[in-house]
Amino acid sequence: MNLNEEKKLVDEIRRGNEAAFEKIFRRYYRALCLFSTKILGDDETAEEVVQDFFVKLWERREGFMVETSVKNYLFRSVKNLSINVIKHEQIKLKHAQQVMADAEANDFKDHFMEVDLERAIEKSIEELPEKRREIFRLSREEGLKYREIAERMNISIKTVEAQMGLAIKTLRDKLRKYSTFLFFFVPFYQK
Repeated sequence: MNLNEEKKLVDEIRRGNEAAFEKIFRRYYRALCLFSTKILGDDETAEEVVQDFFVKLWERREGFMVETSVKNYLFRSVKNLSINVIKHEQIKLKHAQQVMADAEANDFKDHFMEVDLERAIEKSIEELPEKRREIFRLSREEGLKYREIAERMNISIKTVEAQMGLAIKTLRDKLRKYSTFLFFFVPFYQK
């Protein structure tokens, strides 16, 4: 096909002539797929690139301009699109690696923070006065209601409530630097 024939074909495609478009498609499709496969190393992705290229070419046919030859235009376009796919995949890979690294770093940081918090909570509980500590443990570790604690310890419910309030206030004060995690470890009253 000489340059004059190509120019006429391009003009026909710009006017919406499907037969002219199909002629170029049939003539170059396989060669473009093989060319893209050499760049990408993947038949399926190469075929997608070439198909997408032809779809966009048809959609934008009114602006279809060829400076040199149709063959050069097609191969240059597919080359650029194939390189863009590689760049996009590299960006996705880099992003995925960064997300994984961030997640791993945060997991360790959170884990260490939780271990420190658990130690600090246990130490703070141990420093509570004996009766207050016993009431707190019965409530939080054994899950007893205030009424059940009062019966077990032979004290009033009001005493249990007062001691739990003081225990929680003391723990919150001592563990203030862990405030973001504290919510999960020192829940609200269980009456």
